[in-house]
Amino acid sequence: MILRHLLSIAILPFTVTVIIPSWLARRYHVSLTIGTTAPEIVLQVLGVASLGVGLVLFAASLRQFAVRGKGTLAPWDPPKHLVVEGPYRYVRNPMISGVLFVLFGEALVLQSWPHGCWALIFLFINLVYIPLFEEPQLERRFGDSYVEYRRHVRRLLPRLRPWQPGNHHPVSR
Repeated sequence: MILRHLLSIAILPFTVTVIIPSWLARRYHVSLTIGTTAPEIVLQVLGVASLGVGLVLFAASLRQFAVRGKGTLAPWDPPKHLVVEGPYRYVRNPMISGVLFVLFGEALVLQSWPHGCWALIFLFINLVYIPLFEEPQLERRFGDSYVEYRRHVRRLLPRLRPWQPGNHHPVSR
């Protein structure tokens, strides 16, 4: 199981958050430098905080996939059970949200427009991919349970209060 997780992490989020940003840094001659003005330093501190939030979200999501879902983050080895616990009680795609926090954090820490553009491209890809491909597949695999979950938990923007199956709070998209 650990090897399956490591492989899926190496192929997917590692490529998105390490390989592509490293290529961008080389391509556009971006290097880490400490800001020299107060606004630059504030943005870098926000970037570090964003990186931390992203890593926590990603790790918590990955743990839920392994423990509750009995699968990995990879589309070729998905969870066998619908995961609606942990960060999934607040947002349907906390792993993608975590990766987005990491990407935007990298852009802020590096003070890099190319990295910010990459974060926006990744966001756009997921705004298209998730509703067109991933969600229909989840609905086929998990049926009414997923439909109910989707009605109550937003795709990328978290709820303020955690959702519990059986609780009937106002619908949120």
